[in-house]
Amino acid sequence: QVQLVESGGGLAQPGGSLRLSCAASGFTFSSYAMSWARQAPGKGLEWVSGIYSDGSDTYYADSVKGRFTISRDNAKNTLYLQMNSREPEDTALYYCARTVVADEYGYDYWGPGTQVTVSS
Repeated sequence: QVQLVESGGGLAQPGGSLRLSCAASGFTFSSYAMSWARQAPGKGLEWVSGIYSDGSDTYYADSVKGRFTISRDNAKNTLYLQMNSREPEDTALYYCARTVVADEYGYDYWGPGTQVTVSS
């Protein structure tokens, strides 16, 4: 059964760094593109970043470009999001999602999410 489990969230001050992880199981991780998305309280779902199946190409929303870095370790079936220069606006529930390239990069599986809170 496909499972995606996020971890690494927490409470931190603005400007610091945090690394989120997503452990994948139940499918051939190396065959799929992956994405990070987030949802702030009272807001809609926002796509954050995506990465090609072999890690060769990465993509970022304008709101996080230059601050966040997506990466993956296919040998460990793990997706990462390195969050630098965090701002209070980055406070949200962060999800990793399996991404279907042939379906215009839609998501077919989601993790339960990990909460990130950025506050002074």
